[in-house]
Amino acid sequence: MSFKVEVGPPQIAIHQAMTVLVTQPDGQVVWPSDKGLYFFDTRLISAWSVYANGTPWDLLNGGAVNYDSARIYLTNRAFLTEDGPVPAQSLSFILSRAINGGMHEDLDIVNFGQRPIRFNLEISIRSDFADVFDVKARRSIRRGRISSDWSHQRQTLRTSYENRDFGRGVGVTVGRSDSQAAYANGRLSFEVKLPPAGTWHCCLLYEFSDGERRFKAAHGCTTHAAHSERAMEHEDWQRAVLKIRTGNEEFYRFFRQAIDDMAALRLPIEGTDHMVFVPAAGLPWFMAPFGRDSLIVSLQNILVYPEFARGSLDVLGRWQAKDRDEYRDAEPGKIMHEMRYGELAHFRLIPHTPYYGTADATPLYLVTLHAAWRATGDRALLERHLPNAEAALSWIDSDGDRDGDLFQEYATRSPVGYENMAWKDAGDSMTYADGTQVRGPKALCELQGYVYDAWLRMAEVFEALDRPDRAAELRAKAAALFVKFNEVFWDEATGFYAYMLDGDKRKVMTVASNPGHLLWSGLVPPERAARVVARLMAPDMNSGWGIRTLSSEHPAYNPYSYQNGSVWPHDNSLIALGFKRYGFTAEAAQIARAISGAASHFQLNQLPELYAGVQRSEAGFPVQYLGANVPQAWAAGSCFALIQAMLGIQPDAPNDRLYVDPALPAWLPDIALYDLRLGRRHFDIRFERVGEETRFEVLRGDRHIVERRPVAPVKGH
Repeated sequence: MSFKVEVGPPQIAIHQAMTVLVTQPDGQVVWPSDKGLYFFDTRLISAWSVYANGTPWDLLNGGAVNYDSARIYLTNRAFLTEDGPVPAQSLSFILSRAINGGMHEDLDIVNFGQRPIRFNLEISIRSDFADVFDVKARRSIRRGRISSDWSHQRQTLRTSYENRDFGRGVGVTVGRSDSQAAYANGRLSFEVKLPPAGTWHCCLLYEFSDGERRFKAAHGCTTHAAHSERAMEHEDWQRAVLKIRTGNEEFYRFFRQAIDDMAALRLPIEGTDHMVFVPAAGLPWFMAPFGRDSLIVSLQNILVYPEFARGSLDVLGRWQAKDRDEYRDAEPGKIMHEMRYGELAHFRLIPHTPYYGTADATPLYLVTLHAAWRATGDRALLERHLPNAEAALSWIDSDGDRDGDLFQEYATRSPVGYENMAWKDAGDSMTYADGTQVRGPKALCELQGYVYDAWLRMAEVFEALDRPDRAAELRAKAAALFVKFNEVFWDEATGFYAYMLDGDKRKVMTVASNPGHLLWSGLVPPERAARVVARLMAPDMNSGWGIRTLSSEHPAYNPYSYQNGSVWPHDNSLIALGFKRYGFTAEAAQIARAISGAASHFQLNQLPELYAGVQRSEAGFPVQYLGANVPQAWAAGSCFALIQAMLGIQPDAPNDRLYVDPALPAWLPDIALYDLRLGRRHFDIRFERVGEETRFEVLRGDRHIVERRPVAPVKGH
């Protein structure tokens, strides 16, 4: 019998939109910690605990039953009452929660003892109203005033926070209950009387306030959640997204959880119907619109749910910078990095209003615009976002290329800005080969790839919009960048590309995963691709659970660090797409198997943002990174990108064609896609490995539209 070690943080996390609840496995929030209930970047509840006559309860089992709801089974320790002792494990206590606007909490107790009992059920609730940035930084700063008010008549406890014109509040109202509550000593208290086999029930309704609006909880108990409006919306989501069947149970579970994670990380867009969203980055720290993250997630989901791209393009286009603001690193045409809504952002103590400290979101916006058009065939999408695209192209030429040398560089101008403005944004993630930090303007290799790809894709867009002169101009720029980049960044001795150029335009030859993105972007000459692939798959880079962010031979390597030796699933998924683009199908499938295998060890098959870069062994398992976001959108989206890499799916809705280039590995000999969309068309396609060949059959849809065509580097230079 084989054993599988299950990996993951000991917590329960549920959420809906901008509300997140993270608790201990027993449903409690212990102070001090980073857990609690967060609402628009403010922690409304910082401590929550429950007692029977002052005695804690014991956990049996608990967990999230959906992304927005949880159920926890508790039982009692032995405790004394004035009527006599209550034996241990004679009471069942089920705690159920569901977030929908506010939060509905059900408390259900059953007496399995043989005697009547009477005791006080006490719930302690505290609120610190800390900004999420303060919590994450583990600093406690009270800037405003907290007040509480208990109304016995209304059975409502209201706690409010005010700091000048910034306010937050939480109200807890006793709904349907078998006994009234009293409030004293910071605790809600209920007298519970139970005969043998007797039951006691109470609903607590949590209402949240952002100072202007109130978000009320659903009145219906969580037992009726399957019939709620939220459940109906989830069914709409399940009908709309891509579905698969495969004989590989491990990969199927990976996919199903990824679909559920994407459902969990949807942020609805005001003024649209209930199926238009922008993807949030991850839980609990990044439930907010992000530039880079939302765009990469949209690209990963282009076959699964192309509406993510529409939402991201709309929201990010709306917030595209029009003016220069050095505090926020804003420059005309630049796409934002991150938007926040808490106290620190409100008073501009942080620049996230929004903050524009990212160098890659702007070219990725153009890549996403093209990909969305190719998937949907919607010319109106191009016309609507053309002003945004033109502004982004202007930014790339001006502020993106700070010194006019054709390369993209970044450096903050803000006193509180980020040192690093690419996806590896940790302060210590940019190092020379000797381990010392690179400071000042940096020209990262993958930024050049993103711009090259964006120019070629936008050339195709301009041709479709009957602007051939503009298309020719962009192709000429892409060709010049291709030549110069490969002259300057390539190192023949190592057969690899420089990580970046430093502020003095010297090559930084640190071996990192970033050059893998160049394959995805098509900036590598075909004759060099094999050496790049081999270097990334070498033992110091390939952990067996995925490609590391940094070589294990580097002085700064630490498998437990954030970006200096850890494994990021989204990074691997883009690299796998690059491998496929250059014909390295076996290596792409090898990455897919590594990431899928890692997912099978994490609780619920739920990939976190990152995990440790420890070497895989025969009896090993992936090791979690403490504090990783889970679920995390581009970690979940990696599953979809890996499917695209193995099947070589290339949508071309403007020309009414769906191209495929399947190469299934032996470990995944069959997979069928259902409800695959191309514009307004729907397809069901089965792929099957026969010998060394992969065949496909169109089960639904016009089979003449689906053609086999190799994925190859763009011939635009």
